[in-house]
Amino acid sequence: MAARVSESIVLRTYPLREADLIVSFLTRDSGKLRGVARRARKPGSSFGSGLERLSHVRLFYFASENLELAAVDSCELIGSRFGLASEYELTVALDYLAEVSEQILPLHEPNEKFFRLLLAVTGYLLDAGLAGLWPAVNYFTLWSVRLAGILPPIEIDDEERAIAEEMLRTPLSSLAPRQWSRAILAGMRRQLCESIEEHVERRLVTSHYLETL
Repeated sequence: MAARVSESIVLRTYPLREADLIVSFLTRDSGKLRGVARRARKPGSSFGSGLERLSHVRLFYFASENLELAAVDSCELIGSRFGLASEYELTVALDYLAEVSEQILPLHEPNEKFFRLLLAVTGYLLDAGLAGLWPAVNYFTLWSVRLAGILPPIEIDDEERAIAEEMLRTPLSSLAPRQWSRAILAGMRRQLCESIEEHVERRLVTSHYLETL
């Protein structure tokens, strides 16, 4: 097995046996991968908080072409998303970002643009807090289906088109302040989420939580 180190974003973890975790993570250079972190659930584990959802880490792992799961050895925390955990709305948004990324990305297909999208959106939420929740969620939703190649033609009115075009050509941090109407946001989210759900052939768990916010 080859030893590797990659800048990564943790998407999700699943319990395995008594003390281990299966980790799904998005690397900057190799795309989405899955691996086993031995003894990660034990108290005092060397992984610490590095395997929390959407943590930005430097991950050390061993991978082989003949094995589906890598062996996750250790990680170094680069950036934490703990600052967003105190607000329920932001927690739902993080769940949504992680679930869409986990479901829409295929294994072993490099997608650095998607990696940078996740970093940009979570960084923006850390800076803007609740005030930036809906711009960030809609920006991510639009770009995720665009980068995955599944964005269909969308019938939108002039105001919605102006918003979408601005989001496509402007970095998230530079978007002009705008009064986002709930009707416009709900319509855009619904169409884009339906495209994602059709692509992954199942309903996203967090979509209906977003609709209640």
